[in-house]
Amino acid sequence: MLKGKKIVLGITGSIAAYKACYIIRGLIKRGAEVQVVITPAGKEFITPITLSALTQKPVVSEFFSQRDGTWNSHVALGLWADAMLIAPCTAATLGKMAGAVADNMLITTYLSMKAPVFIAPAMDLDMFAHPATQASIKRLQSFGNIIIEPQSGFLASGLEGKGRMEEPEAIVQTLDDYFCGHSGELSGKRIMITAGPTFEKIDPVRFIGNYSSGKMGFAMAEECARRGAEVTLISGPVSMDTPRGNIKRINVESCEEMFNASVGAFPTADAAILCAAVADFRPESQAQRKIKRGADDLSIRLKPTHDIAAELGRMKTERQRLAGFALETDNEEANAQAKLQRKNLDFIVLNSLRNEGTCFKSDNNQICILTADGKQEYPKKSKKEVASDIISYLATIM
Repeated sequence: MLKGKKIVLGITGSIAAYKACYIIRGLIKRGAEVQVVITPAGKEFITPITLSALTQKPVVSEFFSQRDGTWNSHVALGLWADAMLIAPCTAATLGKMAGAVADNMLITTYLSMKAPVFIAPAMDLDMFAHPATQASIKRLQSFGNIIIEPQSGFLASGLEGKGRMEEPEAIVQTLDDYFCGHSGELSGKRIMITAGPTFEKIDPVRFIGNYSSGKMGFAMAEECARRGAEVTLISGPVSMDTPRGNIKRINVESCEEMFNASVGAFPTADAAILCAAVADFRPESQAQRKIKRGADDLSIRLKPTHDIAAELGRMKTERQRLAGFALETDNEEANAQAKLQRKNLDFIVLNSLRNEGTCFKSDNNQICILTADGKQEYPKKSKKEVASDIISYLATIM
């Protein structure tokens, strides 16, 4: 969604300034037009000639470009741009932006900017963590600026450190996500998705679980976000990273935790897709210590867990849409149709363990979407492609 977008890239005096070259390449590769504005300190780390060669535009640094009265208009740049990105952004520049200290071309351009502003801080941990820097960030956020959080650094006093600028690919993706979210077919919609397994504890080291990897749910969350939705992803214990920065992730472990998170998030959602492989039973009691091997057989009494789909089906209003998944091994369509009606779903996604190379742990899936009026079958595809099919169908009924 960056094709044709005009981006002002502000560069400040940080050792990370060299990464601006990769940001420029990433933006241009996606079809954006880039105009660089650099501070005097920034030129100490990277030359305007390099930046100009990449953008095919003269780099703007000073108010007056020549001694004949020719000047650079920060007002014109503010009107020209679809977005401004300041990367890297030093602590000094953060402070000047927060206090409107307009002593260079970059700050005056920022103050004239009519488009959204993205800021990627870059500094050492102590500077980033300092209350003055944090106050600047909070003030800028209150202005509506979008802070691209720096990467995690190291552990200090038990707290995770930050400071190193986010990588160029992630910065470019953040801008792409923003423009997707403001032009996609699901823009303005709130969608809740559950994903992954749940673990039901037997004792401190053992649990009842399943083989769900979370790939299908995460793929749908990414697809919804790509189309502009505000996504809440409620995830069981998986080893996957959140696919996009504009997805709110809630990590849970047990069915009880997923139930509470889902019931809490659903009232404000326009739609929910229940993709998690939730355990149907849990131990009636949990041992407080590891159960030791004994001479006799071990019996574990189980009791039902919460039925999340049924509860959300009861809560569902006329404006909301609710979809579920059914993984069956026999009487597949009949069982899925019964679940669809019993739990008040708008549609159900049926998949089968009999389709080799699909479902758990696989990168592929083969589905059938069932509604009260019929069904639509799809061939075997990657889970990303399947996610696109499911979200396309959801969009038609919202």
